[in-house]
Amino acid sequence: MLELDEWLSKRIDQTKAAGLYRKLRTMNTAPLPEMLIDGMRHLVFSSNNYLGLANDRQLVYAAETILNEFGVGSSGSRLTTGHTEWHRRLEEKIAQFKQTEAALLFSSGFLANVGVLSSLPEKGDVILSDKLNHASIIDGCRLSKASTVVYNHIDMDHLEEKLKKTSHYMRRFIVTDGVFSMDGTIAPLDQIISLAKRYHAYVIVDDAHATGVLGEKGRGTSEHFGVHPDVVIGTLSKAVGTEGGFVAGSRVLIDFLLNHSRTFIFQTAMPPSICSASYAAFEIIEESDTKRKLLDSNVKKIKTSLVEMGFEVKGDDTPIIPVMIGEPTEAVIFAEKLQENGIFAPAIRPPTVPVGESRIRLTVTSDHSSNEIDYLLECFYCIGKELKLI
Repeated sequence: MLELDEWLSKRIDQTKAAGLYRKLRTMNTAPLPEMLIDGMRHLVFSSNNYLGLANDRQLVYAAETILNEFGVGSSGSRLTTGHTEWHRRLEEKIAQFKQTEAALLFSSGFLANVGVLSSLPEKGDVILSDKLNHASIIDGCRLSKASTVVYNHIDMDHLEEKLKKTSHYMRRFIVTDGVFSMDGTIAPLDQIISLAKRYHAYVIVDDAHATGVLGEKGRGTSEHFGVHPDVVIGTLSKAVGTEGGFVAGSRVLIDFLLNHSRTFIFQTAMPPSICSASYAAFEIIEESDTKRKLLDSNVKKIKTSLVEMGFEVKGDDTPIIPVMIGEPTEAVIFAEKLQENGIFAPAIRPPTVPVGESRIRLTVTSDHSSNEIDYLLECFYCIGKELKLI
C-alpha cells in the first residue's frame, strides 16, 4: 500500500494533467473593482459583491460599533450562548424584506440549504432538483432521507413529466436556485409554482444570487415573478456584502427548523457585528434602487458587446455572465492572458461545470466604471482573436 502522501500526490498529478488543478490567490486589499492580488494590481471581474456593499462605510461602521460592544465571536450556538438582540433584529428585517412571517439565520448559505433539505423532507418523500442546482443543494439532497429526482435545467416539460411519475410518494418538494451561479439563468419560478400547485408539491428556492439584485425592491426571484414559494433560502455573502445564510417562510417552518435542522442547532452563531452590518445593508437595498440600476446597465453593456464580438454568452440579465470557451486548457489559457493584462476572472472548469463547458465566468458590480468595462471588453476582443475563438 502506498504512503498517504504518495497516493494523494498521484491523484493531484492526475488533476493537473486534466487541466483541473486549482490554487489559492491572495487578495491584499478590500473588496473593490480594483484589487491587489498576490501583490499585483488587477481589475476584478469575479466577485459576488454585486452592489459594492462589502466595503461600504455604513456597513463597516455598523460592524465596528457592535464589535466594540459585543466582542469578536458569538461564543456558541444560537440555542446556548450565541443568540443576541442583533440576531433577532436581523431575522425580523429579513422576514420583512422577503415579505414572509419569519426568518432564521444560519452561519452560511451552504448550511442553510443543507439544513432545510436534510431535515424537511422525510423518508417516503421525493425531492425534484434542477440539474444545475448549487453544490449545497446537491449535498442537502444526498443527506436527506427522501429520494431525489433530477430534472433538466429550467425544463418545465421535463419537470411536469417527473411530477407525474412521482405521484406515489407521500410528499414532493421542488428545489431550485433562483439565479443559477454558473449559468446566470433565472428559474421560471412562476411556472414552477404553477406546476407545484397543480401536482400538490412544495417549492423551495435558493435565492442566493437574486437577493438584492432581482425585483423592483431587490427582494429576489419571488418579487421578480410576483409569487410566494413555500421556503426561501438565501445568503448574505453576495449582494448583501457580509457573511451568513438565512431561511424565510412561515412561523411554523422557522420553528420547525430551529428544532430540527442540525446545521442550525450545532453550528456556532454568526458574530453580532456581522448581523449589524447585514441589517445596515438591507436598509441600503430597501431605500434606493440606484445601485441596482447601475448594475443592470453594466450587465447589459458587457453582454451585448460580447455577443456582438462573436462570443457565446450564456445566462439571463443577471450579474453572472458566463463566456463559453470549451475545453479546460483553453479556458485556463484565456484566464492567464486576462491576468497578464491586469484582469482577474478565473477559468471555471469541471467538475464545477459540465465537461466541454469550461468558461470564463464574469461577474459585474454596480461599482465597475464605464472605463473599466471598456478595458475588459477590449481585452476580451484581443484575446478572443488571438485564440481564434471569435
